[in-house]
Amino acid sequence: MQLGSIEAGGTKFVCAVGSEQYEVIEQTQFPTTTPTETLERTVNFFKRFPNLDAISISSFGPIEIRKTAPKYGFITNTPKPNWPDTDFLGYIKAAFDVPVVWTTDVNGSAYGEYISLPVAKRPNSLVYFTIGTGVGAGELVNGHFLGELGHPEVGHVRLKRHPDDLDFAGICPYHGDCLEGLVAGPTFEARTGKKGQDVPLTDHVWDIMAYYIAQAAVQETLMLRPDKIVFGGGVMSPAFLTKIREQFKLLMNGYADVGELTDYMTMPVVPHNGSATVGNFALAKAQVKR
Repeated sequence: MQLGSIEAGGTKFVCAVGSEQYEVIEQTQFPTTTPTETLERTVNFFKRFPNLDAISISSFGPIEIRKTAPKYGFITNTPKPNWPDTDFLGYIKAAFDVPVVWTTDVNGSAYGEYISLPVAKRPNSLVYFTIGTGVGAGELVNGHFLGELGHPEVGHVRLKRHPDDLDFAGICPYHGDCLEGLVAGPTFEARTGKKGQDVPLTDHVWDIMAYYIAQAAVQETLMLRPDKIVFGGGVMSPAFLTKIREQFKLLMNGYADVGELTDYMTMPVVPHNGSATVGNFALAKAQVKR
């Protein structure tokens, strides 16, 4: 069995072909430019594998996931230039006569984390946050994604502002200072004039961002009571997660018992931000069996 994975991010696409055991046979990545150029490169990669059994797409959004909607399979009102109203799923289906799964990038990552744990240790519920160029969360309960009218948009929840950050307007073109507008990777440059990788962890901006992300984690905890919250994406690191756990503990103030924070709030088990690729392989395999 050959399985295709498309992890479509706002910065780059990661395309891979894998085995039934979710082992990567071949993988490539390239920048997310215009829809025509990027999707053409995607199709050209997979055309080299005539024995593909299924493809799974986990895409940046917002995307339309309602199969009865006229724009099912589209990237909709994304702030990514040139990409609003892109028929992503239709483009791939026109090129390949195989089953194609369509979901969000964070759902793909959430499923990859879920499927990568030993069966006996798989949680009944899991939330996967990505903190990168964009911000979002995939929510998984009993192996199924949450979201009926649309997928969750956790990246756009509203937060209490940090007292040392009141002058920063945020960068979200829709909401300004929503979660994504306050903690996505580009906010480093907007606040400090430096790329995130050039801002030392001793800089107070990391404490401010930890405060915001911890608020979102508290909201997820109190609304869903998940078994585990995983944090991935280019902004995350074990040291930054330690700051988030500290803020979470202060904000929760002992109200809800989540056990040991080092078990409850973790980095991904799949290395190198590869959770979505594994998740896509698993979703594609399930589609073939279905």
